[in-house]
This record gives sequence, structure tokens and C-alpha cells, in this order.
Amino acid sequence: MSTVSSVNSIGATTAASSQTTNPNSVMGKDDFLKLLIAQMQNQDPMNPMDGTQYAAQLAQFSSLEQLQNLNDNIQNSISANLTLTQSINNTMSAGMIGKQAKIDSPDITVNGQSAINLGIDLSANSSSVIFKILDSDGNLVKTIEKDGLKKGENKLSWDLTDNNGYKVANGAYTFSVTATSTTGDTMSDKGYQYGLISGVKYTESGAKFLVNGTEFDLSSILEILNATN
Repeated sequence: MSTVSSVNSIGATTAASSQTTNPNSVMGKDDFLKLLIAQMQNQDPMNPMDGTQYAAQLAQFSSLEQLQNLNDNIQNSISANLTLTQSINNTMSAGMIGKQAKIDSPDITVNGQSAINLGIDLSANSSSVIFKILDSDGNLVKTIEKDGLKKGENKLSWDLTDNNGYKVANGAYTFSVTATSTTGDTMSDKGYQYGLISGVKYTESGAKFLVNGTEFDLSSILEILNATN
């Protein structure tokens, strides 16, 4: 014959078992059902479980099961939507091959090209704009200075030579740009590079676009234009 204390002991044993099998120590619907059955099996015949209490526990179990099923359905829906979105993005990204991309990234890869196209969108007329090309060790390789560039989009080309006129070696480079206004103030306008999208690579983190020999995320691409622009 079991008493209230024995039922509590059963509940503690069931909870301990749940903690052993569930590393998160959170009771699931199976643990809840086992506890309810154990309570029913170990009732005191002289003092059986109150029917109201049993009905309340049964309602709690039903609510728990519905909430868990709802959570599973939401997770499945999110996974399906993510898969669909990735599939659409992959299909659309393939259609961008051959178009010109404007890229917000200072990373440059030299790998046999004849030139790298750079640019800057000026917020005001400038007295001078200086592009600095650095190698992977941070050493200055090339300085390109343009005077009197107007407000708006300005483009230039780096012929992949250093300050001594020699072709630079293949490898990784970066660039920075400093613009000075006609009043002598330093402007905060950022430079960019642009080139043709020559390929698309699909990875776990999404599609990568191959431009100027470097892989870029879609988030790095500011604008995509027809190749003639």
C-alpha cells in the first residue's frame, strides 16, 4: 500500500531518470505520462487519487503534447522555408554570371588578370583622391592619386604594377582610399571594386560569387549591372 510520500518518491525517481536520459533535465511528454501512470499504479486503495487532480494532470499532459507538436511543426516549417529560399537564391544567382558587380570589399586577388577596376562614389567634389594598394603583409605596393574628381561615381583601373612599374606577383592584396574635398576636409566616402561575375560557388553558408578571382558573399555586392555598363 502506497502513501503520499511513496508517490512523491516515485515522482522523484521518475524525474531522476528523466535527468539521466535527458541531458537538458527538462521533462518531456513521455516523462510526464510515465509519472502519471506511476501515480495511478501506486494509489492507496483506502485513499485513491482525487478525480479532479487526475483530470487536471491529464489536461496538462494534453496541453504539453499539443505544444510540443506545435513546436515540431514550426521547426519543420522553418526548415522547409529555408530550403526553399536557398533553392530560389541558387537559381537566381546562376543568372548573374556574365554581369558586372560593384563590390564593397577591400580584398583583391591577383591571378593573371590584366587589371583590377576600382572606384569611389564621392559625396562632393574633391581636390584629391588617393588609392593605396597593400600586399598581404601590409606593405605599400602602389599609390594611385587622382586630382579634381567630381561628385558622384568615379572609376579607375589598377594595371597591377607597383610604384616602380613592375608587375606585382600573384596573391592577395587590399586597398584603401582617402578623399579630400575642395575645402581641404577629409571625406568619409568608401572605395569599391568592380568586375564581371565569372562564376558562382554554392556552399553551406550560401552562394559565393567569383569576381576578379575572389569569392564574395551576396552581402558584399552593392550593385549588379549589365556587362556593358
